[in-house]
Amino acid sequence: MSKQTSPLPSILLVGCGQMGGAMLEGWLAHGLKPSVILDRHDRTLPAPHILAHTLDDVPAAFQPDVIILAVKPQKADPVLEALAQRFPNAVVLSVMAGRTVENLTQRYKHGNPQANPVVIRAMPNTPCAIGAGMSGLYAPPHATDAQKAQCDALLKAVGDTVWVEREKLIDALTAISGSGPAYLFLLAELLEKAGTELGLPAETARTLARKTIYGAGALLNQSPADAEELRRRVTSPGGTTAEALKVFMAPDAWPAAVQRATAAAARRAKELST
Repeated sequence: MSKQTSPLPSILLVGCGQMGGAMLEGWLAHGLKPSVILDRHDRTLPAPHILAHTLDDVPAAFQPDVIILAVKPQKADPVLEALAQRFPNAVVLSVMAGRTVENLTQRYKHGNPQANPVVIRAMPNTPCAIGAGMSGLYAPPHATDAQKAQCDALLKAVGDTVWVEREKLIDALTAISGSGPAYLFLLAELLEKAGTELGLPAETARTLARKTIYGAGALLNQSPADAEELRRRVTSPGGTTAEALKVFMAPDAWPAAVQRATAAAARRAKELST
């Protein structure tokens, strides 16, 4: 993760659920310029940041460097129209699945025909809360380098970033890294259950599952070897790991299931755009 040496841009964070809250934790730990968090729930924020329950509660003089749109895609339209009235020329960083730059821009202009927003899309994931996020971003051609740098700085402060040149690749990012933590949490859940069924105490099975995934992930992240090579190093011919992998790697097991699962996630992301 890149080190930041100055405060992050000021933000108006619209929506502070699982994803918005995860990013906010990381940003607050790093240091933001004075910002406003728009959230209908009560929460404690350190000074000089301000909590607003509605857009009307946002101080009149406040002009954020970047508006972070972290609401549910199906609830975004009235929010966009209201923002367009207040911040017509904003840089809007959307972390919503599915909703395209064109779609979001049109809805913004529907709220204010004179508005001229710059919409940049990102797909982060919840490890942002501990500074270990992975975010993919896309910017339209008219976005400036400075605007892209502001968005990149925000997401680099909570993990790593990659940029894609085609917007449709955001759906693929959603399926792999955006939703990816849930796949690993499911694996931990299943390994823990399997451990108890093999006779391990519940707390021991829980520790083994979590620490194994954590350690393997850390090794994978730090090693120059690719995942296939690391797998081979663990797998002695005729050993216990090889027996387990025969099951996992059967054509109708993990190879097919992972492909179907990620394809389903990408397909749902496209559906949300409509």
